[in-house]
Amino acid sequence: MGIATRAYYAGFQPRANRIKNDLVRFLIEAQQTGKTVMAYGAAAKGNTLLNYAGVRADLLRARWTESGKAGEVHARQPHTIVAQRHLEDARPEFVLILPWNLKEEVMSQLEFIAQWGGKFVTAVPALEVVG
Repeated sequence: MGIATRAYYAGFQPRANRIKNDLVRFLIEAQQTGKTVMAYGAAAKGNTLLNYAGVRADLLRARWTESGKAGEVHARQPHTIVAQRHLEDARPEFVLILPWNLKEEVMSQLEFIAQWGGKFVTAVPALEVVG
């Protein structure tokens, strides 16, 4: 696949910057228009993205997961991980799916958010709003 070559990584930084900037822009616009964004997922890839983008609690209300991580706070992330009932109570306009590679599965599991008009967001490989 060529992963040991420089060519494979050409353009990596500009792509990472685009993902970061698009995500932060989306979160700021949501905040400015009074929309709530909560995130699904507590895995390392989501923490890496949020840390790189500098996303803090003022832009992302909370994260939730079905795993046993509820109540945890991860390194450098001020978002407490909450149980699903918090998502249902908060009824956010947007759910940011942090494990973007599981987007279809997560959207299927969370299809109930459509009941209040909620939409799904992924940031990788490009910002996408679905719903």
